[in-house]
Amino acid sequence: MVKYLIILLFLLVSCNEKPAEMVTPKVTETFQIKVPDYYGNLPQPSFNSATKDGVALGRKLFFDPILSSNNKVSCATCHIPDVAFAEPSTIFSTKGVSQKMLHRHTPTLFNLAWHNGFFWDGGAVDLESQAFGPITHPDEQNKNLITLVQQLKTIPDYVMLFKKAFPKDTISSQKIAYALSQFQRSLISSSTLYDSFLKTKDSSIFSIQEKQGYKIFKIHCETCHKEPFLTDFEYHNNGLDADFSDDSFEGTFQGRYRVTLLEADKGKYKTPSLRNINLTAPYMHDGRFGHLDSVFNHYQNNIKNSQTLDIRLKNKIKLTDDDIKNIKAFFNTLTDSKIMIE
Repeated sequence: MVKYLIILLFLLVSCNEKPAEMVTPKVTETFQIKVPDYYGNLPQPSFNSATKDGVALGRKLFFDPILSSNNKVSCATCHIPDVAFAEPSTIFSTKGVSQKMLHRHTPTLFNLAWHNGFFWDGGAVDLESQAFGPITHPDEQNKNLITLVQQLKTIPDYVMLFKKAFPKDTISSQKIAYALSQFQRSLISSSTLYDSFLKTKDSSIFSIQEKQGYKIFKIHCETCHKEPFLTDFEYHNNGLDADFSDDSFEGTFQGRYRVTLLEADKGKYKTPSLRNINLTAPYMHDGRFGHLDSVFNHYQNNIKNSQTLDIRLKNKIKLTDDDIKNIKAFFNTLTDSKIMIE
């Protein structure tokens, strides 16, 4: 009798257990990316909302040179954390796998969640698609995605991290891009003296010179470098060149026209944020200006006229030496040393 009771109990327990393939994978913990109220809600796609494990995986991938064909170039090789994830060097274009000269300056990586296009010309519509550009570019990381996936699958640490971040999926190029995107959306710049002002509305935190520079900024700069992000996320021709007939390198020198094929977009590039501007020289999409003085000189004296020149620059920007000194003082309030999460 006891024998039959044991068999019956075993059958009842077995019936109540789910087969292995029916067990629902553990849902990874949502990651709360903190942003100030004046930024509004953090935009992120529903198909790739940030999770604690996804951000951690993305961070590890970002700093891992395995993403390059020679295992020497990580994302962080050119996007350096200490300088707002930019590259403050006139040799920015020789750090890729090929060591060949590139034609675009390394952009900053912060507050990316609010951008509506990526690369200097908006050639990628979201971070998930943008990730494949530098990874596969022959002069940047030059990594074959199939090879990358195969390599990651042989590394136990990555197998575990991908399983934690994406319980229902295996390692794939898509999930690599998803993880990198989650990490990059977590990079928020909002810990500057300027942000203290935005939070308190107390202008006394500025010095007299910084306060005056802020006033001049609002008159001459804010139309494109809109607060609080200090960019309008749009594309403008700011008079760097007048001839856009060179269509070499897939139209690299033609600005956003390369993407839209609209004549009105020739010579237009994305407005960079002025946040952390003291850290991110050289300036402009091609890094042609090594110092802020060169930038001010351009807007005062060297704007080139063309059919697509932003109308607000037709008469250049008139600034006195004192104006420039004051604006530079205000720029000092825009430096953020706490962009990356711990």
